[in-house]
Amino acid sequence: MLLTSIDPFVQEFDRQFDRLTRQALGWDESGTRGAMPLDGVRRKDDVLLKFDLPGVDPDSIEVTVDRGVLSVSARREEEHGQDDRLFVRERPMGTFTRRVYLSEHLDSEKVDAAYSNGVLAVRIPVIEKAKPRKVEIHKADEVKSIKA
Repeated sequence: MLLTSIDPFVQEFDRQFDRLTRQALGWDESGTRGAMPLDGVRRKDDVLLKFDLPGVDPDSIEVTVDRGVLSVSARREEEHGQDDRLFVRERPMGTFTRRVYLSEHLDSEKVDAAYSNGVLAVRIPVIEKAKPRKVEIHKADEVKSIKA
């Protein structure tokens, strides 16, 4: 059996230190970047990327593709009145950028993007030759031989 002492001061110090470190590095509780979380889904004809950007002015969002790299940049700003005193800040502010390397099987010339309800959806079509296709199987009597 392992015995440890519980010191509330040490526990609180550790908790605050972890919180400050995550905040300084821009990481969230799960250990991922907190400023622009991303979900990616491979569908039949395209890839759909969804970026969480709540509270971001849609005019500040920029999506670019350069040499196979998709970049998403956005800016979140918050203004306070002259008499307002900020006493806690947990929401990241400033400019955020996320880069995603695109496969050569995606058509980077036909990228679409839409922003709705705090989510930026980016659709990238799969090129025709990379789409799954069914291969016809010939019967033995139809084919002379297949050399391997």
